[in-house]
Order: sequence, then C-alpha cells, then structure tokens
Amino acid sequence: MIKSRILVADDDEAIRSSLGEWLGRKGYDVVTVEDGGKALEKIKEEEWDLAIVDLKMPGADGLEVLRSANQVRHGLPVIIITAYATIDTAVMAMKEGAADYILKPFNPEEILIVIMKLIEHRRLVRENILLRQELTKRFRFQDLIGKSPKMLKVFELIKTVAPTKSTVLVRGDSGTGKELVARAIHELSPRNQGPFVATDCGSMPETLLEALLFGYEKGAFTGAVTQHKGRIEMADRGTLFLDEIGNISVKTQADLLRFLQEREFMRLGGKTPIKVDIRIIAATNKNLETLIAQGKFREDLYYRLNVITIEVPPLRERKEDLPILIEHFLEKFRLETGKPIERISDDAMKVLITFDWPGNVRQLENTVEHAVVIAKGPEIAAKDLPGSVTSEKISQTIASLENQSLAALEQEHIINILNANNWNITRSAQILGINRLTLYNKIKHYNLKSNK
Repeated sequence: MIKSRILVADDDEAIRSSLGEWLGRKGYDVVTVEDGGKALEKIKEEEWDLAIVDLKMPGADGLEVLRSANQVRHGLPVIIITAYATIDTAVMAMKEGAADYILKPFNPEEILIVIMKLIEHRRLVRENILLRQELTKRFRFQDLIGKSPKMLKVFELIKTVAPTKSTVLVRGDSGTGKELVARAIHELSPRNQGPFVATDCGSMPETLLEALLFGYEKGAFTGAVTQHKGRIEMADRGTLFLDEIGNISVKTQADLLRFLQEREFMRLGGKTPIKVDIRIIAATNKNLETLIAQGKFREDLYYRLNVITIEVPPLRERKEDLPILIEHFLEKFRLETGKPIERISDDAMKVLITFDWPGNVRQLENTVEHAVVIAKGPEIAAKDLPGSVTSEKISQTIASLENQSLAALEQEHIINILNANNWNITRSAQILGINRLTLYNKIKHYNLKSNK
C-alpha cells in the first residue's frame, strides 16, 4: 500500500522533528523543512497528500505557503499551526483556504484525527473524479460524447462511411458538433495521415471565399503580390470540410460543382489545371431543399454533396446525454482553471437538465465554463449559472404554465428528469426532492415508461 505523503514546515526544530517522527510511526511518508522558502520549493517540485505549515517562519510565512499551494497544487489540504493565535489570523487563514487552524501546543492524537479525515476526503475526491472520467470515456467516440440512441446511430454511421471515399453532408443546428463529426470521419478514414482542412463558408464575401478555396496567382487581383495556395490544394490527400455550405453564392456554387465533377481546378489568375485527391465533407444548418425551391442553391450541387447524410440531433432531443456532457465540461474547465470544483448542486443540475439549449452543445460548454469561473467553493450552485440560462428557464417555465394542469406539468417534469438520468431512480428522486418510494408511486400513477 502506498503511504500518504505529508510535508511538515516549522522553524522550531523540536516540533518539526517530533511531529515528523511521530507521523512516520503512524505510517505516513513525512518530509520536514525548516522554513517557508523550502516549503514552497517542495510543494512546487513534488506531489503531497497534505501539508502542515507553521504560521510564522523565515523566508515565507504560512499564509504565503498556503497561497502558493492553492495555485500550484490545487486541492492540497494545508493545516496551519501557530503559537501566536489571533482571531484575525485564524479568519485570514480560513479565507485563504486553510483546511484547518490548530494552536500550539497541540495533542498529537487530535491532530492525527484531523489528518486522517483530510487525507480520506482527498482520496474520495480523487476517486470521484476518476470515476467521472471513466464514465465519460465509456460514452466517448473520438471527440463526440453521447449515449442516447440518436447519438449512437450517428456513431455507427460515422464508422460505416469513414473508410469510403464518398462525399458526406452533415446536417444539424448550430452548436451541435458538425465539425466534430467531420473530424471523426477523417480520423477513422484511410486519409487520417493527410490534412484536415476546415473552411467556414458562412460569413465570407464571394470573392474572398473563392480566393480562399481555389488560391490565386501573383497579380491575379490588386493586393495579390505572391502566389497563394487555396484550401482545396492544401487538403490534397486529406479531407476538406466546408462548413455552412448553404451560405455560398451561386457563382461559388458553380465553381465548386465544376471541381467536384472534374476533380481539378485553376487558381484565380491561373492557366494550368491542378489535380488533387481530396474527400469533401460539407455541413449546413439550413434547409437546402427550401433554398433549392427558392432558387438560392443549385440542385445539381446538392446531389453531388448529398451522397451520404448524417443528421446530428439537437441537444433538446438527446437529454440523456446531458449529465455526461456536463461532467465532461466540468472536468475540462476544472483542469484549465485549476479550481477545485468537485460537484454541481442538485438545484444547478435541475436547471441544466430541464433547459432546452437552443445553442446546443456549444452553449452548454460555455455555460459550464462560466459556472466554473464564477463558483467560489467546491460546488457549482444555481446562482453561478449565467443569466441567459436561468432567466430564459424562468420564462420558459412561465410560458409552459399556460393552459396546462398541475398534474400535466408534474408528469412532464418527472419524465424529463428520469430520461435525463437514464431512469436512475435514486438520482432522479434526489433531483426532484422526493424519496424513491414517492417516485415509484408517481411513475405508476402516471403510467410512465422508459423511452428505451
């Protein structure tokens, strides 16, 4: 069994050595240092399970060591010990994040109880984080995450089409992860050693997009002082991803259709055709059939692009995926910010799960990032969520009350929570604020059925 590592920093040699020896006999791996400067070095250089730091030391005092520990070893429990106790220093230490504040002289057995509790809590937190990471991995496919039937269908389709040369059209609302689908196809294809070149066609003027796609020769237009390769040429032997294809002009559509038919093109101002070997994956959040009927999108280009279609469902249609997506983003931003966020409160989770997410996964990611940055303690509360989510949720709730009975609202809310938690009765009951027996009775009363 690996021993827990404890750092003891105290300029009093008697306390330092006696505490170190005593903790060593209790089964801990203890390292002692005599000043704050050395404590800072040890914390930066090595991993620890707990630190015991004297408040008054040469080099750096205990509060400086505590602040450094919070920055470089997030979640490391630090016990401040001192013989010069005041209410102000105790308050300051706890506000800075000290795990405990103990006065000298102390009873070794009492400090041992504190140490054991803190190390056990740290172990449980680590285990909880690892379990959540494993859960996310189980439902991860490339960079896509989901366990809902609709997402599993998307994963299977990606695996089926990836080895082929077929052109793929990815359809879905903004923020659903269409580019992630395209990247997954590329990574699982024989072209994965070649480049993946993504181009956003949505917000570019016609002339700029044509230059970007096809490239240009020196002197082709004012400002073209050198030859420039386009995205099509850059994607040779790889994959070209054309995002928001429904926004390109009719002229660019014609040029793109010609390339798809002949698999060769000329740079702007060029005279020599250039052949490339690329796979095209296009994406759109628009209804191309409507655009065709309106004369805004070429039907022949549509059929060239729409060889295989992958529909990416909006988040509101796969709410079973919300808990694992939330955990994934929580872990991502916990690591990026270094904040020791351990969990999301039931109230906050209730808001996140019942929200409709018009901005889909991108909006959810931004929401979790906002909450992690704003949160003050180890738990994200509902008040830490952005107003765009909480206020819209209130508006949605008020609107939904119109012309609906209380029983109908209760039934709808219960089935949403059950589906979002994969029909985990214990977890759903906790979120709903009722016991398991009451939830079972509600399920029976409303004749609720799992959608799986």
